[in-house]
Amino acid sequence: MINLIYLTTLLPLAGFLINGLFGRKIKNEKVIGIIGSAAVGISFLVVLGAFIQTLGLPAEERSNTVELFSWLNVGGLHIKFAYLVDQLSLTMSLVVTGVGFLIHVYSIGYMHGDKGFWRFFSYMNLFIFAMMNLVLGDNFVVLFLGWEGVGLCSYLLIGFWYDRKFEKGTTSQAAKKAFVVNRIGDFGFLLGMFLIYMTFDSLNFKEVFSRAASFPIAESTFGLIALFLFIGATGKSAQIPLFVWLPDAMAGPTPVSALIHAATMVTAGVYMVSRASIIFASAPVVMTVVAVIGLLTAIMAASIGLVQNDIKKVLAYSTVSQLGYMFLAAGVGAFSASIFHVMTHAFFKALLFLGAGSVIHGMHDEQNIQKYGGLKKYMPKTYVTFFIATLAITGVPGLSGFFSKDEILWSAYANGGFVFWLIGAITAMLTAFYMFRLVSLTFYGKERFDHNHVHPHESSAWMTVPLMILAFFSVVGGYIGIPKVFSGEHGNLFEGWLEPIYAPAQAKLATYGSHTHLEEILLMTVSVAAALSAIYFALYVYGKKPQIAESVSNKFKGFYNLLLNKYFVDEAYEAAVIQPIQKGSEKFLWKIFDVKIIDGMVNGVAFLVESGSGFIRKIQTGVVQSYAVVMMVGIALALLWLILSL
Repeated sequence: MINLIYLTTLLPLAGFLINGLFGRKIKNEKVIGIIGSAAVGISFLVVLGAFIQTLGLPAEERSNTVELFSWLNVGGLHIKFAYLVDQLSLTMSLVVTGVGFLIHVYSIGYMHGDKGFWRFFSYMNLFIFAMMNLVLGDNFVVLFLGWEGVGLCSYLLIGFWYDRKFEKGTTSQAAKKAFVVNRIGDFGFLLGMFLIYMTFDSLNFKEVFSRAASFPIAESTFGLIALFLFIGATGKSAQIPLFVWLPDAMAGPTPVSALIHAATMVTAGVYMVSRASIIFASAPVVMTVVAVIGLLTAIMAASIGLVQNDIKKVLAYSTVSQLGYMFLAAGVGAFSASIFHVMTHAFFKALLFLGAGSVIHGMHDEQNIQKYGGLKKYMPKTYVTFFIATLAITGVPGLSGFFSKDEILWSAYANGGFVFWLIGAITAMLTAFYMFRLVSLTFYGKERFDHNHVHPHESSAWMTVPLMILAFFSVVGGYIGIPKVFSGEHGNLFEGWLEPIYAPAQAKLATYGSHTHLEEILLMTVSVAAALSAIYFALYVYGKKPQIAESVSNKFKGFYNLLLNKYFVDEAYEAAVIQPIQKGSEKFLWKIFDVKIIDGMVNGVAFLVESGSGFIRKIQTGVVQSYAVVMMVGIALALLWLILSL
């Protein structure tokens, strides 16, 4: 099946073409949905077959290249369109196609009756095509092709309902914002690629990484490359300072939020950093920058999530926070823990978004959690699955999120220090609080919706069955990465699976310090206790004593408004970047440079030509006698010149 891995891109591309070209004529929603879903489902089976085949190979033979054709041959640059099938790409491919398939099936029910049903599935298939190129590409150029492709699909899907409005304008504006912010990060990524080629004379992963591990290259060069690549990652994976696009991206349909902005696309930056681990390991200063940015993003986004009232906005800031965790792990050298959290996060965050979509669907498009309450009895399947996902993201022991989050916190302590662990643990506690605030206001307590106009109901099987499957994986998905403190030195199967990928990077990094199992268990106990306390407090406040929340918000009104307005980051960008550019463009580039200089030069040349031609035109009088006089004067002058020259 390894040699058939190209089908995982061709099938979604075929689905995109079929629905895109003929979807309007097919008209049958189930046929359109089945075509789109089958394209991704069969791709998942191909990846699963390749995974099983790779699992049966010796560790040293688990990295295989499937070459399709020679793509670019310019000077010394030779790029093949080829796919790298190894432990990392297979892990990401299983997540993309597996979770992607469930979201496609869910969308058949969620998008029922939408006039753009065929267009939606066409875009979704195109996204899977781009994402699979991103994670399978065996060189930076193919990766960048997928990188730009998912950016395009993100633009198309965020603005899918282009005729609708949300709190900050139209969905088209939200799509444009995502596109522009991502282009800023992509510029950094391009600079990193240029510098990689200048340094290693190649853009092929195996060639670049082997030379990075063995060639004597200055640390400053590695630092510049890593920094440029990380700038690209901050755009795609919504980290400080380029995180502002992700919350606004919630203007798109909820399945889009689940697929692109929770489970797959936003983890592209994490994947890229992880893939280039040897480069980052060779730049320790940039590694620290990655960890600090990830940590700051995690706690900042978690604090904003405490007060949001839009159900999707809460989950959006939760996503930004969890992505910060992933970069924290990568920054302290725990690359396998970073990818482990990518996988578990895909399960429970996709489930949370799809659960939120089920709630929105049942509440007739209402997204304000202050207008929910008591939905548990109306939507029991949605409630149970959403509750499981909430337990997973808060790190309750036994569920998937516990294993990956604990691995990150322990790595942060062991390789980064106590401060890194402390901020990470506080972030986990904030996560537990705002997630159970969300659960309490949505499913528990008094019903706060208008019974005359809103009639909550459970979603169809198209939507609830994917929720149940994701709930199952949100529970069991973490057991392939049981911490060594419980499983022994070789018990963490996930880390052992990825170990050959990160061996060169780990050889360059400082090893874990002399920490004991007792320390790990103690820190784990403290973080779990803090999360459980936050859960209890959230349920108590929003379930029994809502006046406490109102009192606190009134007492600390300034800080509450600061969080409610997301630290005024958008306003700061508006004042510091957008308005100066707009005003500069209007007052200088348009009114001065364009009107006075450019137009002045063009109009000045035209004036000179017009004036000169007007003078010359007077010579052409049309009177024969005048021409005869000129001729005689000319002859006389010529004779005079000849006489004087003798």
